[in-house]
Amino acid sequence: MFTPKIPPPDTAPTTPSTPLARPITGITHTPACTCHHTPAPAPVAPPAQPTVRLTPGSLILTAAGGTAMVLIIGTVLVSMLLATAITAASVAICAVVLRSLLNSQNKNR
Repeated sequence: MFTPKIPPPDTAPTTPSTPLARPITGITHTPACTCHHTPAPAPVAPPAQPTVRLTPGSLILTAAGGTAMVLIIGTVLVSMLLATAITAASVAICAVVLRSLLNSQNKNR
């Protein structure tokens, strides 16, 4: 099923006797111009410079921005943790109150 069908392995030629395309002969190309000039020199690349330049002002601004980002993200994470703790405490208080109500109802019967 996965073996090739065309050409069968026993009739495939091992070396081509004739090329598939004949080479084109008799065509000559003329040069674009007949003047004899020297090629233009290659342009010289400017010296490599760092892509990011940190001046003292931009360094202070970067440090202040990083500090502000850390404080904001920390505040958000702490508030989420606090919300989770408050929710857990309120669920625990509700469970204790319900248990107390159910126990007192069973004792009154």
